[in-house]
Amino acid sequence: MNPKEQEIEVKFYVRDLAKVEQHLQKANASLKQKRMFETNLRFDTADTALGRQRRVLRLRRPAPGFTSDDPQGLLTYKGPTQSGQAISIRQEIEVVVSDFETAYHLLEALGYQLVVMYEKWRTVYVLDSVDIDLDQTPLGNFIEVEGPNTAKIQEVAQKLDLDWEARSGESYMALFNRVRLAKELTVQNLSFSELSGVEVGPQDMGLRSADDRYV
Repeated sequence: MNPKEQEIEVKFYVRDLAKVEQHLQKANASLKQKRMFETNLRFDTADTALGRQRRVLRLRRPAPGFTSDDPQGLLTYKGPTQSGQAISIRQEIEVVVSDFETAYHLLEALGYQLVVMYEKWRTVYVLDSVDIDLDQTPLGNFIEVEGPNTAKIQEVAQKLDLDWEARSGESYMALFNRVRLAKELTVQNLSFSELSGVEVGPQDMGLRSADDRYV
């Protein structure tokens, strides 16, 4: 696998994003992307071949470096997560597309169908060449840490005083499916509107808070 096409990351459920951001600023992390709203569309074949093979085809808006008013999007392919790893390691191929709507129609013309939409607010910092995403999702608050290897990611997590044992290598969709089963929900999309009024805690996802030592 081409190292440039490899995603190595881990998630942490946290209760207080603001305090994590304070830790980042004290550590002299640089702001890479201000807080921005994202819409993510997952596509699959009619027989859900991609999902069954644990592969992902996603179209996101906005693309990195652009705003929600720009027409660009980010098209992403992700391969299956490697088994037996402490964090999520998988192939990831991404390309910025000049027009989100045209890319959507292209995927439909190729036979792919929109299967789920999910939303989040994201702020991105960089510390020691590692990306730290501060995500506000309908499932709660998360930190995603992505870097060149497990050791570097763990080092940055420790600098932020995050509980390494509380980490998760699962995707937001996998966590969403856990919540739907636990709460017997019929909602289709991981959106703020569809989950409005639904109380979701880390226990519903099989997680625990990684920032309990902050309080």
